[in-house]
Amino acid sequence: MTTVVRRRWTWGVGAVVLIGAWMVVSAIRASEAETPTAEVTRGEYVDMVEVRGEVRPVRSLIVTAPANAGELVILTLARNGSEVRKGDVVAQFDAIVLRRQVQERQSELRQAEAELRQAEAQATIVAEQQATNVMKASYDVQRAELGLVDVGLVSEIDAERARLALSDARQRLAEADAASGAAKEGAASDIRARTRRIEKVQADLDRANQSLGALQRVAPADGTVNILPNYRSAAPMGVAQEYRPGDRTFPMAQILELPDLTEVQLLARIDEADRGQLAAGLAATVRADAVPDREYAASITDVSVLARVDFTSGWPPAKMFDLRLTFTDADPRLRPGMSAVARIPVGRLSDVLLVPTDAIFALEGRSVVYVLRGGAFEAVDVQVIRRGREQSVLGGGVAEGDRVSLTPPESGTSSAGARP
Repeated sequence: MTTVVRRRWTWGVGAVVLIGAWMVVSAIRASEAETPTAEVTRGEYVDMVEVRGEVRPVRSLIVTAPANAGELVILTLARNGSEVRKGDVVAQFDAIVLRRQVQERQSELRQAEAELRQAEAQATIVAEQQATNVMKASYDVQRAELGLVDVGLVSEIDAERARLALSDARQRLAEADAASGAAKEGAASDIRARTRRIEKVQADLDRANQSLGALQRVAPADGTVNILPNYRSAAPMGVAQEYRPGDRTFPMAQILELPDLTEVQLLARIDEADRGQLAAGLAATVRADAVPDREYAASITDVSVLARVDFTSGWPPAKMFDLRLTFTDADPRLRPGMSAVARIPVGRLSDVLLVPTDAIFALEGRSVVYVLRGGAFEAVDVQVIRRGREQSVLGGGVAEGDRVSLTPPESGTSSAGARP
């Protein structure tokens, strides 16, 4: 009985040990299955500069609001994205101020014309009066001359009086002639001034009527309508909305454009850290947010020489450079205003160890990766030679084929979850 009991007890203990070992192995395998891992590979690393920008046409025709029209209200506007032909009406405006100016100029013109007619009538009256004065003075001269005929029959005093009367009559005639000439010249000058004023008012009225005729804008060429943002109605820190019917605008404001979509470009801004790595001619791949099913080829056509301060990035403001990339295989799906991301390779390293950047963590100020060894993850110090958005280059600590964790293992320290 004692031997049988001992055997049963030994078998029970062995069974418990086997079950415990099986549970431990199962837990380790379950932990490994739940932890995402990646393999350390050896290959070529491509250093990328990634920028986000806006798709814009290389060439575009701008339709503006009428000039010299004062405050404007948009009545109708072509639908954004619609196809138009040359000569099609794309926008109509209502110029309240301009219409009031036309009415004022018309009233001013009528008043000026009435004043001119009055001045002409007054000049005629004055001319007739002056002609009467000249005629009367002429009669006085003739009468005085007749008084000198009988000089021999009168006394010397009467003769002298007659000669003085003739001289006085001739003086009044000369004065009447001078006054008549001055009156005619003054009337003519007044009429010319009033005529010039009428011409000026008429010219202003013609320009206002011409501006009224330009309140209807037509497409200068065939194209696709792209409504531009109305920055005037945007809040100080808000996003500008597109122009819409009913919006107020000002003369010569850019309302819409007709882009030439046969050649498009990506306009972006890069910080000064990336400026030295980029130059005209570098190739790039572009992926538009609105066209997720393909990548476009592009090349850098221009990098600005001077930096511009970007006050929207916080304080202190960053210095940014303008970057322009031209698409080499654009298609009709690309539209102005689309957001896109360009990836520009700026360097290559061959035959290097590559790990996902997500597999590198910070542990007590060191860069580590968690390598799967013996059924558990072990923190291994590594030297990061180059860090990219998706992949990084390591200088050692791991070998090709090792499995590394993409998340901090549960057995790691609490500080292991922070990335450097």
